[in-house]
Amino acid sequence: MSTPIKSIIIVGGGTAGWITAGTIAAYFKNDSSQSLSVTLIESPNIPIIGVGEGTWPTMRRTLKNMGISETDFFKECNASFKQGAKFAKWVTGEEDDFYYHPLVLPQGFLEGNLAPYWLEQNNNISFSAAVCSQEHLCEQHIAPKQIGTPEYAAVANYAYHLDAGKFSGFLTKHCVSQLGVKHILDDVTDINMSPTGDIKSLSTTNNGELEGDLFIDCTGFKSLLIGEKLGVPFIPKKDTLFIDTALAVQVPYENEDTPIASHTISTAQEAGWIWDIGLSSRRGVGHVFSSDYLSEDMAHKQLRDYLRPRVPDIDSYNIRKIPINSGHRAKFWEKNCVAVGLSAGFLEPLEASALVLVELSAKMIAEQMPTTREAMDIISKRFNTRFLYRWDRIIDFLKLHYVLSKRTDNQFWIDNRDPNTVPDSLLELLELWKYQTPWHHEFSQTEEVFPAASYQYVLYGMGFRTETTQRADHSSDRNFAKEKFNEVMKMTNSLLEGLPTNRELIEKIHSYGMQKI
Repeated sequence: MSTPIKSIIIVGGGTAGWITAGTIAAYFKNDSSQSLSVTLIESPNIPIIGVGEGTWPTMRRTLKNMGISETDFFKECNASFKQGAKFAKWVTGEEDDFYYHPLVLPQGFLEGNLAPYWLEQNNNISFSAAVCSQEHLCEQHIAPKQIGTPEYAAVANYAYHLDAGKFSGFLTKHCVSQLGVKHILDDVTDINMSPTGDIKSLSTTNNGELEGDLFIDCTGFKSLLIGEKLGVPFIPKKDTLFIDTALAVQVPYENEDTPIASHTISTAQEAGWIWDIGLSSRRGVGHVFSSDYLSEDMAHKQLRDYLRPRVPDIDSYNIRKIPINSGHRAKFWEKNCVAVGLSAGFLEPLEASALVLVELSAKMIAEQMPTTREAMDIISKRFNTRFLYRWDRIIDFLKLHYVLSKRTDNQFWIDNRDPNTVPDSLLELLELWKYQTPWHHEFSQTEEVFPAASYQYVLYGMGFRTETTQRADHSSDRNFAKEKFNEVMKMTNSLLEGLPTNRELIEKIHSYGMQKI
């Protein structure tokens, strides 16, 4: 007889646990054919790490599918709008060295490729500014929508910056009260196995034995279930991505009228980089670096020096140290246990890939939930194949930022360009891109974490050159390119005139709320 899947137990809360719980519970809320119970157990004694404050546009769909009000989210999670990332001093380290990775596709991207035609020009305008409006919006702290734009709808594509601690509490309340997730505050004392090698149940301090059919490991770096109990090995990636330490701090704005950046600011340093994220009422700032190339004392000094012009009393602030072990599990779904979030792995904060992997994992678990234990091994094999591909592509994309740098002020940057530290898959693409620009056919998955457009933004933002002898695509001739470049200019002028600043819109949301869909 087949064994039906009826009970899902998520071990660990935080953003990963509650996004997973909410995504699964919402997906099956009105499905009478597969009645599932979702239970989340978390220890009251383990603090949330909470380093992730940046998201992708996918978060809008995730929250909407859970039935969450975007207005409530903004009010309760200290949220602000994010329209991309600005990378400063990554190429030469000079003051005028910056480029953008925006969240909109180049104009007409699904019809044709503008990159060859931008490369033919004198390039008095940056690639991102030529092919989309978002760099212009970000440089002037403009919001991606108006107060009359309905919840989750966009004028310019956007994601969020958020307070990770407040976000977890917000999700907890919603998942329990609106989606029927059972919440248990307790410590897991043992993991009990069945003769087949599956996890049978959890022993807890106050709630006895909790049995389940599918267990989801959201226990963070500890990886209590899939790592410690099931023994799935961890694959380190520090030989490719050198970052191993983060120093994080929360600082206020200079005054109540200080502009709120509508993008993440990533400023390269001697042996790493500093993130700067503007929330509605404060900034979250952190220095990630490699301890092999920079002392902790010097990393502290560089972070304080970065902040001092706007935060003169920065020496009085508490700076939190967070170790980073770059890598991921060899498998993410083993037997009847799947790892989501930090228990699956972590690379580094660059490009905010941590939360999107949580969203994609939760989405695939919900959509392909096995109806029986017998079907689970087929689903888990599919899950592992897809996510190993995704982790490898993220590693390639993060490494790209370092490989293209021309900085020589620390061996950190020089060693990052050593081909021995670069994945063969990325080396192959870089060779190809000397002769033809990145395009759709180089990426095989329907839900690529970084599409060809993202590679174009980073490559040409960092000064990479592709030979302009590339044959024009059938759908993308010079008249098409000229038309699209002109459309960008007109759209930019219209958006700059018609959209409020990021701070203005956030304050209106707090006062009036957004229109319901």
